[in-house]
Amino acid sequence: MSEAVSALKAAEFTGGIAEVTLMDPIGMISVRGDLGAGYMKKALKKAVGLGLPDTRSVQINGDRGVAWMSPDELLLLCPYDQVSDTIDMLTKCFGSNHTLAVNVSDARSVFRISGAHSRDVLAKLAPVDLSPDSFTPGMIRRTRLAQVPAAFWIEDGDSFRLVCFRSVAQYVFDLLKTAAQPGSAPEYYSAAR
Repeated sequence: MSEAVSALKAAEFTGGIAEVTLMDPIGMISVRGDLGAGYMKKALKKAVGLGLPDTRSVQINGDRGVAWMSPDELLLLCPYDQVSDTIDMLTKCFGSNHTLAVNVSDARSVFRISGAHSRDVLAKLAPVDLSPDSFTPGMIRRTRLAQVPAAFWIEDGDSFRLVCFRSVAQYVFDLLKTAAQPGSAPEYYSAAR
């Protein structure tokens, strides 16, 4: 596997209403197939130690995870250096069934948005109801962030993880940085706590 190189060099923004950090590259595998099939559930359990997530849900356990992306697509997360082995394991479990498992690690970038106003920052950019009652831990949204596609979920109470295409990483970082500028908190979601 190639050496892990991030899209941007140590992109980080602090001092605003939320912190924005480009994370080190992580392993990401796009899986397509019949999500209800027994072989799929068995493959997920063996590859990442997790079951099939519900619609618009994500399951994370340490450095491994599985996210629902569409009715026939999942995004598996694993350590970057274990992607090839994980794909080999999936391929063996899939057998001759019509499925696809492809390494998308180098085609994606991952950001962490953290702080008391992280919901407010994302709400400025994405057409998603981010109220604490509507968007809770374990949920994922595949949506747009201003003009580009993205997916995000709650990592813990005040932090989110966001995945975007690597080719738009600079644009996404600039958007998040602008939305997190000091003094720009609308106090909408953070005040609802």
